[in-house]
Amino acid sequence: MADEITIEELMNRMPKAFLPEKAGDVEAVIQYHLTGAEAGDWVVTIGDGKCEVEQGTTEDATMTLGADSQDYKDIILGKLDPMTAFMQQKVKLTGNLNMALGLTKYFKLR
Repeated sequence: MADEITIEELMNRMPKAFLPEKAGDVEAVIQYHLTGAEAGDWVVTIGDGKCEVEQGTTEDATMTLGADSQDYKDIILGKLDPMTAFMQQKVKLTGNLNMALGLTKYFKLR
């Protein structure tokens, strides 16, 4: 069942779902800070036509995304609109907010 996918599985799928032709020459480091049932920190690095994901934190983030792990899963699985989540403050962004708009285009989510 799609609902039973873990945050770790979702994050590990990001490099395969990455669409380098959509990202173009984007260079970014995105810090994910997830809370709740599957709390954890993840660093996603986009550059040179690649996407790399690792657990942990960075001081050099282009943008930081904070969310409850279930809300983040719901966004990725198409159950929660990303803009609605942001407007309801279920997703908190700091840094380069334009990067957040691009993120939905850089990955084949479903």
